Amino acid sequence: MLSKKENYLRAIKRQSPEWVPSVNEARIRLESVVRDFPVEFPNGETGKDDWGVTWFKGADGPHPAERDFVITDIEKWRDQIRFPDLDKYDWNVSAMEAKSVDRNEFLIQGVSDYGCFDRPCKLLGVEECLMAFITNPDDMYELCGAIADFKIEFHHRLYDTIHMDVLYYCEDWATQTSLFISPDLWRKIIKPHTKRIYDDLKKMNVLINQHICGNVSSIIGDICEMGADIWNPCQPASNDLKALKKQYGNRICFEGAIDSQFVLGNPEKDLDDVKAEVKKRINEMALPDGGYLAGPSHWIRYDQAKLDAMEEAIREYGREIYHKGIHI
Repeated sequence: MLSKKENYLRAIKRQSPEWVPSVNEARIRLESVVRDFPVEFPNGETGKDDWGVTWFKGADGPHPAERDFVITDIEKWRDQIRFPDLDKYDWNVSAMEAKSVDRNEFLIQGVSDYGCFDRPCKLLGVEECLMAFITNPDDMYELCGAIADFKIEFHHRLYDTIHMDVLYYCEDWATQTSLFISPDLWRKIIKPHTKRIYDDLKKMNVLINQHICGNVSSIIGDICEMGADIWNPCQPASNDLKALKKQYGNRICFEGAIDSQFVLGNPEKDLDDVKAEVKKRINEMALPDGGYLAGPSHWIRYDQAKLDAMEEAIREYGREIYHKGIHI
């Protein structure tokens, strides 16, 4: 019998796992760098991060304030931006955290938020940033490139510290219905720098878990082409997941997909509805040879009974589907 880690890797690589793994059953997410360093968020729930972005306390944690923007003129971004100094941080806490993980049983997942799209939105403000992609594409290309350079350096520091197996790379390129910018603009400005980030991670043999909320059906082929290993959270309300699995299932692993919006987070849905949703997504996403990590299509607060029912259904049906040769 395979260990949880062996089975998990088989699922990611579409190599016929023995069961459908739950997203976190063999993966530990090390967040101390994100939590303790103001490189992504401020220390605490309010204040400034080391980019100079102002944050306020929201209902579910810190949120960037739509005021006091770091870059007020895209044509002068080089004079106005400031990059965090990675040398000033104490990486020892993260190193000790990583050493405590049994690497025979678990994969370590590092976290990297706010890349070539999300960070400019925080530096300029969302509206100014989206307009700048259209009015000043050359400036935005250079700004995104500089941020990618910083990200590459950050990932090397992170790898040297925790030797992660997987990197959770977070970019919110999309809304519920479409990308924030046109696919053509995304391909011209965001994609080349993201590809550089991916290529560098591949040199370290790090699996890429690309987080993108919303409808990304117009660029999922590009994401596969660049070399992402996993895509999360796979929102079913925004994407035809069954069709995407059919088209791209031999190129990428899908993570999430169990409907948060209309099932897990819906007070009118009961535990039987949750179990039915789990079975539906496993049928759609896990066949024929893996490529699916089962979990919510968003990680927010849910009723614990629903989460327990979800995990129970994943454990039971996630084994049954392969052992009984179930087909859709």
